[in-house]
Amino acid sequence: MIKTLTLILILGLTTLSNTLFAQSKVVEFESPKMKVFLPPKTTENGKTIVACPGGGYSHLAQNHEGYYWAPYFNNLGFTYAVVEYDLPNGDKNIPMNDIRKAFVILKDSAENWNIKPDKIGIMGSSAGGHLASTLATHPTEECNPAFQILFYPVISLDKDITHSGTRKGFLGDDPTEEEVMEWSSDKKVTPTTSPVFMALCSDDNVVKPINSILYYNSLVENGVPVAMFIYPDQGHGWGYRTNFKHRDQMLQELTAWLKNLQ
Repeated sequence: MIKTLTLILILGLTTLSNTLFAQSKVVEFESPKMKVFLPPKTTENGKTIVACPGGGYSHLAQNHEGYYWAPYFNNLGFTYAVVEYDLPNGDKNIPMNDIRKAFVILKDSAENWNIKPDKIGIMGSSAGGHLASTLATHPTEECNPAFQILFYPVISLDKDITHSGTRKGFLGDDPTEEEVMEWSSDKKVTPTTSPVFMALCSDDNVVKPINSILYYNSLVENGVPVAMFIYPDQGHGWGYRTNFKHRDQMLQELTAWLKNLQ
């Protein structure tokens, strides 16, 4: 079932200075649960971002790691979709299938929404960053992200590196070493992996920065374009919140990276 909402403020977004969004309309889906924010015709560039909010695979931070970003991306001309994926509870296929379905919907709607099917990227924060990077390093015909935007992501499921809740949520209580290797994104990079933007803080004590550093190293070793920005403080989970003191700098760097996307 699809619902179309025109120039609305949705859950939580009224905190953005009560400013109307840039998008001309929002389309809502029930399976998977997804809201698609369409930019005005005057700004659209044909590119799309699918957002995977974080929450350690135990809940979803869908507002500051999802919906709050809509005006920013729409103003740059991107179609922007937030997927409130179902939690895995030890079954990795549950959230992965939701994101893959989202890609199928977007590609099927490409002509109506002026989307370029080969220009759909993925974004994720924390555990959502693990989900995003997992789909990018395990591409399929239906879901092959053109680029990745990752904020303080969980990358490795190695018990000494990972966020324990993310590992348990994705793989269950007692994963095998083979499963840990297969679903640690730094172990699955190839020269065809899509370009990456990463941002995190060096004092993050929730998801260790080594996660991003390992991914960065693997990307560089495989010749994949990657930009990584590590801020000195502010910890974990800031998303699009205005109280993140490096927010302006981060947005400038992200904007420049997005404008250089091919």
